[in-house]
Amino acid sequence: MNGKFALRRQLILLSLILIAALMAWWMRPRILIAELRPSPKLEQIIPLQFGQWKLLPQQAGRIINPQTVEILNKLYSQTLSRSYVNDQGHVVMLSIAYSSNQSDSFALHYPEACYPAQGFEMKSLGKEELNINNSSLPVQKLLAKSSDRIEPIIYWTTLGNMPVRRGIDTKLLSLQYGFKGQIPDGLLFRVSSITANPEQGYETQRGFVSDLIQAIPANDRDFFTGKKPSVFLPTQSK
Repeated sequence: MNGKFALRRQLILLSLILIAALMAWWMRPRILIAELRPSPKLEQIIPLQFGQWKLLPQQAGRIINPQTVEILNKLYSQTLSRSYVNDQGHVVMLSIAYSSNQSDSFALHYPEACYPAQGFEMKSLGKEELNINNSSLPVQKLLAKSSDRIEPIIYWTTLGNMPVRRGIDTKLLSLQYGFKGQIPDGLLFRVSSITANPEQGYETQRGFVSDLIQAIPANDRDFFTGKKPSVFLPTQSK
């Protein structure tokens, strides 16, 4: 009798496990938002010259990328790394990484992780709001140091249609998309400088970002700043 009860219990548990697995498969997000809307080409959209800024013929300083080209190509759909100089001789390094698939295995790699991997000491200086086109853009301030280099950094990320901070905000927004059966795209926009005066570096970067966003065609700006409210696309058909 006990044997029959144990067998029945095992069958019930197995059935529950199978049902849970089927539910997880059925509810798995399948719609890539990136496939339902155009994605601007970074090389074409980001101007080589704008305002008082122009492209440096040769890169000034080493723009930090933590992975090999092969890994970068796997993680991101598009990447762009450039250095610009203004009329005062201040140099800003720009790095943009776009991923059409922000599922767990393809998540953006943040500067807090990639700089220490290159031997830098990293200090977070907190959050900031940049005033871009009369809108507030949430950004992160960092300071990277090595034996011969001080590099202030400002960066932000977008997920789907929204600017979002890393951590719990990103996870909650990802869940919202997941409940709709959608896989959002994501973008990491980073500027940095090599300077012994970090505060001056941050101020230069703020001006650079403002000038650059203004120079991007109006129809493409939301792709880089994610200013539009989160508007979910139709749910997937099961």
